[in-house]
Amino acid sequence: MGEEKVNVPTSESRTNFTRHLLQDVQALEYMLAHEWFETETIRIGAEQEMCLVDKKTLKPTPKNIQVLNRLKQYPWATTEIARFNVECNLSPQEFTGNALRLMETENRAQLAKILESAKKSDALVVLTGILPTLRKFDLSMDNLTPKPRYRALIEAIRAQAKSSKGFELRLTGIDELIISHDSPLMEACNTSYQVHLQVTPDTFAPLYNIAQAITGPILAISANSPLVFGKRLWHESRIALFQQSLDVRTTQDHMRQPEPRVSFGTDWLDKSIMEIYKEDISRFRVLLGAEVEENSLETVGKKGIPKLKALQVHNGTVYRWNRPCYGISENGMPHLRIENRVIPAGPTVLDQVANSAFWLGTMIGMANKFKDIREHMSFADAKDNFVKAAQFGVDTQFTWFNNRKVACCDLIVDELIPIAREGLQSRGIVAEDIDRYLGVIEERAKAHQNGARWLLQSFTKLEAEVNQDEGLTVITSAMIRNQMSEKPVHTWELPNVKDLKSYRPVGLRVEEFMETDLFTVHEDDLLEMVANVMEWRKLRYVPVEDGKGHLTGLITTRKLLRYYTRRDRPDSPEAGYVCVKDIMIANPRTIDPSTKIKDAMHVMRGEKIGCLPVIKDKELVGIITEMDFLRVSGRLIDRLK
Repeated sequence: MGEEKVNVPTSESRTNFTRHLLQDVQALEYMLAHEWFETETIRIGAEQEMCLVDKKTLKPTPKNIQVLNRLKQYPWATTEIARFNVECNLSPQEFTGNALRLMETENRAQLAKILESAKKSDALVVLTGILPTLRKFDLSMDNLTPKPRYRALIEAIRAQAKSSKGFELRLTGIDELIISHDSPLMEACNTSYQVHLQVTPDTFAPLYNIAQAITGPILAISANSPLVFGKRLWHESRIALFQQSLDVRTTQDHMRQPEPRVSFGTDWLDKSIMEIYKEDISRFRVLLGAEVEENSLETVGKKGIPKLKALQVHNGTVYRWNRPCYGISENGMPHLRIENRVIPAGPTVLDQVANSAFWLGTMIGMANKFKDIREHMSFADAKDNFVKAAQFGVDTQFTWFNNRKVACCDLIVDELIPIAREGLQSRGIVAEDIDRYLGVIEERAKAHQNGARWLLQSFTKLEAEVNQDEGLTVITSAMIRNQMSEKPVHTWELPNVKDLKSYRPVGLRVEEFMETDLFTVHEDDLLEMVANVMEWRKLRYVPVEDGKGHLTGLITTRKLLRYYTRRDRPDSPEAGYVCVKDIMIANPRTIDPSTKIKDAMHVMRGEKIGCLPVIKDKELVGIITEMDFLRVSGRLIDRLK
């Protein structure tokens, strides 16, 4: 849930905080050396993140405070960084018996309470890695949850950013996305299902190495985030998006390679959790500070258990995909955990718990089977597997033990599920529950169908039938309909546009509706060239731009028709026309991308024009025409039949 009382440190407060941070490191080393940690009981837990959407438009709705105010009696319900996100925290369960079923039951119960509260604010809940209907402008600072710690985090990251371009996102999949954003709030795109496994100090290093080794296949089979702003990108785009949204590095002339704050890591662990904490303190400057009253060394000297607040705050600003965690159990004893952060939210509660069971079982099964995972795989291969899994999901070809190449689904069905089953059995998990959750993973792998593939197939199918916004809305509607069911994602049918009866485009902005795959010309291009392009691409309007992407004019079919019908007349001005600048409409009527669609329609009707170039900061970013409105109007009329 994170420390609430944090701040952007001044020079003086950073010095004081760093002093406490170093004390915490020494205190933790002492506690480890003198075996203060809980070892008898092993627990598991999870954190559920989710999106809130408007019940009519299925677009993000910034109502998390309203929703949570009705849930004040439940300490497990809390905020996330964006006002359209909510988080709930599942109770720690002793890792044995029916722990997994209890996790699923509690997960459903918490979501039901959140959904009940959300409905009173005309909102719905969506379990997804990245919400399909999320738009770039939803990530404005207006949607930052109004809590000091979130504001402090944003300000601290901005202060360390070195690039004048802000924060850039570059991703290529089926489509390509290259955008910049003025704040690191892009991280709010991501919603996950974070799973915790309590470990002992002696087993932390070998288990952490196992977590790193299996991250690739776990991520591949659970991938659920291939769509970002209507683009088909990586199967689990959260991985790159999270790293890039917080990346304060910049390109350099020399071969320095600083690590990003969101990272897989740089090497295996050798002996202790301390290696991670010391590396992160050495590598990453203090980002956030906090008022720390406790002297952890004095507390340890008095045989007390310190909170290690400074270490906790700093650890919370370094985002390893397998994160080390320190905590204090209800019995007052300190404990260590490994937090798996790669598993996305959704598509269903059952899928999420199945992903958790697969990870937990594989962790324990691997530990029972292999004394040191480093003897079987290089760290470079583990990291490469992780990146490939994020890109290709279940289509990944892994480099596995002893440099063997193996397809993702074959590896999971033939090797990892048996290991996970043995691991869960060794913890005394109920046989029926092992079959329930690992059965989902096995059938998903055999069907070669996870959330990412369902989303990609759905988007591609709908792309041929409806406009992008309508397709993404249909997909989101289908996800909401299925997420609480007992039907895991590999059994879902592809969505049908006819299933969505209440689609209303009138509240949309131009940027959600405009065409961005533009064919443009320059002022000095030949008119014959422009005419051919318009014929080949069946275009009625072509924007004219300069070398910097600034709009300078507009060519229309009417202008071209006038040119071709008059150019042979010796007394006609058109006889001397050669280039685009000779016939283009200079300074055409334009519109801002944030304009509402209905307002754009009023402009086009009122001024009797068939097209509006879309301009942002003097740059041409899109175009909207009467044909766009006609296509949507036709589908809305069809639904009235």
